[in-house]
Amino acid sequence: MSRGEVELIRDGGGAVREVRTAPLVPAPATGSIADLPFTNAAEAPGAVVLRRAEGAAWRPVTAAAFAAEVTAVAKGLVAEGVRPGDRVAVMSRTRYEWTLLDFAIWAAGGVPVPVYATSSPEQIEWIVRDSGARVVVAETAENAKAVAAGTAAHPAPPRVHVLDAGAVTELTAAGRDIADEEITGRRAGLTPGTVATLCYTSGTTGRPKGCVLTHANLHAEAANTVELLHPVFKAATGRTASTLLFLPLAHILGRTLQIACLTARIELGHFPSIKPDELRPALRAFRPTFLVGVPYLFEKIHDTGRATAERIGRAASFDRAHRVGVRFGEAYLNGFLGRGKGPGPGLYAATALYDLLVYRRIRKELGGRMRYAISGGSPLDRELTLFFQAAGIAVHEGYGLTETTAAATVVPPLAPRPGTVGLPVPGTAVRIADDGEVLVKGGVVFGAYWNDPEATAAALSDGWFATGDLGALDEDGYLTITGRKKDILVTTGGKNVSPAVLEDRLRSRAPVGQCMVVGDNRPFVGALITLDPEAVAHWLAVRRMPAGTPLSELVRDPRMVEDVQRAVDHANEAVSRAESIRAFRLVEGEFTEDNGLLTPSLKVKRQAVAEAYADEIEALYGG
Repeated sequence: MSRGEVELIRDGGGAVREVRTAPLVPAPATGSIADLPFTNAAEAPGAVVLRRAEGAAWRPVTAAAFAAEVTAVAKGLVAEGVRPGDRVAVMSRTRYEWTLLDFAIWAAGGVPVPVYATSSPEQIEWIVRDSGARVVVAETAENAKAVAAGTAAHPAPPRVHVLDAGAVTELTAAGRDIADEEITGRRAGLTPGTVATLCYTSGTTGRPKGCVLTHANLHAEAANTVELLHPVFKAATGRTASTLLFLPLAHILGRTLQIACLTARIELGHFPSIKPDELRPALRAFRPTFLVGVPYLFEKIHDTGRATAERIGRAASFDRAHRVGVRFGEAYLNGFLGRGKGPGPGLYAATALYDLLVYRRIRKELGGRMRYAISGGSPLDRELTLFFQAAGIAVHEGYGLTETTAAATVVPPLAPRPGTVGLPVPGTAVRIADDGEVLVKGGVVFGAYWNDPEATAAALSDGWFATGDLGALDEDGYLTITGRKKDILVTTGGKNVSPAVLEDRLRSRAPVGQCMVVGDNRPFVGALITLDPEAVAHWLAVRRMPAGTPLSELVRDPRMVEDVQRAVDHANEAVSRAESIRAFRLVEGEFTEDNGLLTPSLKVKRQAVAEAYADEIEALYGG
């Protein structure tokens, strides 16, 4: 198979059941991800590889400076007693020191174990005990207290360093007497097959499982996605590629993004929050050329644009811009893919008008230089993809799991297909099992769950990883995800319903915050829906209602119910009548990570929500 070519395997009826892509980068025979900073320092010592936030400024960090800092911290870890293969946990939000520690732990021969900064003492206890981490680097004093509380009963609690209390300075000072040759020797002892990280699944049910990922896994993911995407992203923008990383580095997508950036010497900055109102100023200051985010970000950028337009009396204009953008995006892609003539003069003229009124404001919200983005984590509403296309930002969806080292598929930059999650990452194969489950095989697939041979045997068979997701391949091998096997609802009428399609479309429309579709063993499909706080504040302001109006009143306000009904109608457009939401219940409060109803990767914990809102679910069905 040549570059960009895919191999399709069909069943007896001619349907595509498997798709394979050839790797763009050969698997390494020696070395490890730990070598990246030192390779960069040797080949391009003055190249800016990172930008570090200092107040409102972004200070450049060269390849040589970063490698020197990695060495200094690695020597500190050695002085602390970290031995080759030892696990070191890092509990922090996304910041420069996280990337520094990742590479320093590798350079010392260790194995980083990410822990979400929001983890409870019970969650910390499990990850530290299961992984056997001997050292924990925590971001804040509060994080350190949570670690101490969670591990107090351990026979040998881990040593804890606190970033906000000068952990990097402490480690650097501790390692001053360690020779550089010690770090060089430890890096030399790492191979592609060496365990690189234990990355724990966020887990919507049960205890998180530690995915054993090797340096070869990380290389297969980062090197192939960089080779596929970076030349196009760079050529399209005509600028040095740069991105602002705001995804949690405890999540594998954020981890592989930082590795990909150092591989390609893409300027990388860090920001500790995914909340749009906090992130937007940072985007305007950093001005990235591309982003990797989750649908929530793109949904909120769109919603904020509309809310701003409504405040100045131009909501109707924004809505027309949305409709024109969707039409333009559809026509443009049809022309690009040779399936139609493309946009006509009238549509081009309308798009140019709304570029002045709306689209350029969207680009400004994202820093003004961005032309590409990758969205993952859950499906992005197809209309939003087309809207952003009209606004001059091509959003490419991807799909993957911790067990596939982040992306297993991605939409190629020169072959867009909105509504799908693309083709397998080069060097990967995707197969659809007889029951519709998506199976993945290739260099990105993990080798085992840590200390859990039974779970490993259940998930892996002959190199194929059973994802638990349901999907389909189109005639060209593009994958569409239709839901989770375990989440399928079966109504009393015998109709199988995948809630994911409905929930993703619901969340794409204000004023919906989070939602959960229900209906298992019930006569029809229903939904629990929360209100987004930003959308509520805007809704009240537009209607000149008191900002402190209680949610208990809002969830019963006929005007609010009518607005949410429009979001439900939008969701129902994607499914048959039997699968559509017949009734919904606006509930007070939110689904959040803090109250245990969302995972750190913003997935709904369905069982926890069902228990918390059991009365509301019964009320949906007349109980």
